[in-house]
Amino acid sequence: MSQRVSLEDIESKFRQITGSAQSTASAAVSTPPVAAAGVIAGVLVLAAIYLLGRRRGRKSAPVLEIRRI
Repeated sequence: MSQRVSLEDIESKFRQITGSAQSTASAAVSTPPVAAAGVIAGVLVLAAIYLLGRRRGRKSAPVLEIRRI
């Protein structure tokens, strides 16, 4: 048969759950600045690659002249 659940059992389980939730929450709070810095660095790298490629394309692109006869 099943045993009865006492108030102490419920309290101990609740304290266990809240303790693990608080440790997880404190770890999650320190993560966003690192993630945000990574995203910003990635965007800056992509922007630099785009701009350098665009500049190189303009320098080496041939000039095409169209004349009417």
